[in-house]
Amino acid sequence: MAIPACAARVCRLAGWTVTSLSVRQKRSVSLPARRCYISTSTGNNLQFRLDERTAHSSLDLFKKDTAVIYRMLGLDPSHAQDTPERFRYWAVVFGDKKISSGRHYWEVTVKKSQEFRLGVAEALMSRDDCVGTNSSSWVFGYAQRKWFTMTSNKIVPLMVVGKPDRVGILLDYEAGLLGLVDIEKPAIIHTISVQFKGPLCPAFGLWDGELLTHSGLEEPEGLK
Repeated sequence: MAIPACAARVCRLAGWTVTSLSVRQKRSVSLPARRCYISTSTGNNLQFRLDERTAHSSLDLFKKDTAVIYRMLGLDPSHAQDTPERFRYWAVVFGDKKISSGRHYWEVTVKKSQEFRLGVAEALMSRDDCVGTNSSSWVFGYAQRKWFTMTSNKIVPLMVVGKPDRVGILLDYEAGLLGLVDIEKPAIIHTISVQFKGPLCPAFGLWDGELLTHSGLEEPEGLK
C-alpha cells in the first residue's frame, strides 16, 4: 500500500526509511577501502564528476556525469549494479573525488528542482543513511520553498537565501568551513563550522527535478 507524498517527506527529514507501511531503523555498515583520487592541491579548482557507483536507483546521471535527474519510479533496485558504494534507501549521489586538504569551490544549478541537499560527506559514510541525517555529512537543503542547514538530523532554517537559479559551495578543509555562496554578489550566505577528520566527497540529495554541477572553477574574489 502506497503512503502519501507528505508522509514520505516527513520521514525523509526525520531520517527514517519507509517502504509501504513499514518503518525500519537505519543500520550502519562498514565499506571496504577503494582507490580514489585524493586532492592534495591547496587551490580552488577541484574538478569532479558524479560517481554512478554511488547513485541511488532513482537517480540518472547525464551531461557526461555532471548532472543528475530524479525519477519517481527509478530503476528497479534489482537491476542496479550492486556495489558497496551505492546508496540503498536514499536518493543520494557523491562526487567522484575525495578531498583531504585545501580550499575548494564549485557551483550547482538548482533552478529545475524544488527539493535537494548540497554539501559534503565523509567518503565512507554509511550508504544506509541520507546526507544530513548523521554526523558524517553536512548539507544545505531546500524543501517546501525554504532553505536550511542539516547535520546529525538537526535542521536549522535559513531566512535570507531566496531561490536563486545557481549557488556556490565553498569548502575550506583546514579551516573547518563549508559555505553556501550567493554567486551574484558574490558573498557567503551562511557557513557550517566543523572539524573535518577524514576524506570528504561532494554530496548531493535530490527528490525532485534535476541538478547540474559546475566544477573546476576559480573561487570568486572577496569570499572570506
